[in-house]
Amino acid sequence: MDLLRSLPIGLYLEQPVTWLHHLDSRVKLAWLMSFLLAPLLANPYWRLALVLLLILITLTAAIPLRVWRQQMGWLLMLSFFVLIVATFAPDGLKVDHQPRLPANGLTFAEPSPISETPATESPRLGDLPQPTSYKYVLYNLDQGFLRLTVTRRSLDLAIRLSTLIFTLIYSTNLYLLTTAPEEITAGLESLMRPLRRFNLPVTEIVLTLTLSLRFIPLVLEEVQNLIRSISTRAINWRKLGIRNSLQVWLTVAQRLLENLLLRAEQIAKAMTVRGFTSPNEHRVQWHQLRLRWWDWAAVGSLIIFWGLRLGWGGMV
Repeated sequence: MDLLRSLPIGLYLEQPVTWLHHLDSRVKLAWLMSFLLAPLLANPYWRLALVLLLILITLTAAIPLRVWRQQMGWLLMLSFFVLIVATFAPDGLKVDHQPRLPANGLTFAEPSPISETPATESPRLGDLPQPTSYKYVLYNLDQGFLRLTVTRRSLDLAIRLSTLIFTLIYSTNLYLLTTAPEEITAGLESLMRPLRRFNLPVTEIVLTLTLSLRFIPLVLEEVQNLIRSISTRAINWRKLGIRNSLQVWLTVAQRLLENLLLRAEQIAKAMTVRGFTSPNEHRVQWHQLRLRWWDWAAVGSLIIFWGLRLGWGGMV
């Protein structure tokens, strides 16, 4: 088990360099926030369009199959499972209702007390033609113990849940996959620069974020080493019992915390030896942020994206 390759958290794809890598981090951050906010109060068609758009971006970027096959495969499987479960789950609404008028309430003719000619039979409410083809229950299967019902509300809820899970997770993963941690922090510092007027420590916040992103692979490496050390000892968990097993895992957790604190102390000593006193005095520019023509094209596409969202993607 290799956590550094199997988990997509905080990983950056250095090779091959795709067209997503060349985009400015601020533009990609704007697109990421658009993918996170666009599903709110959107219709099901727009939510499905977002999923297709993310898949299309991945295919056009020519990201290697080995990188996104496992991640997107499991995510699509999870989203499809949520879609199936929520579709056939009860929608929480009582479909059966009492009609406003009685069944024989429409009477166009009544027999006259003088004439003995019987009146014509009046039509019933259920025999009248419906003005539209609207049906609340889309599918109903009732065969003994097997009862499956799909309503408009359950289908709409299933599409919302499944597409929201896929959009939120995969859009964030795609952003981290094609954007270096230094680019992320440089873009955030550029966007947060106006906050310095309110005496907010923008540079300190950005430095903390940079160290946090760099610290995530170290955490995964420590977890991986501890798991391998336990697996090589061939511990018989059945003989240990629940109490002894918990003591072993508590020892492992304590060791993990000690190793992480040791790594943090080593990073702090390395910064101190290099004369680092404050971020304002020792600023390192990793990337020169500059908008090029493809960045402006992405901004124009973002404007079209929100125009379609406001004009067509809203709830009916």
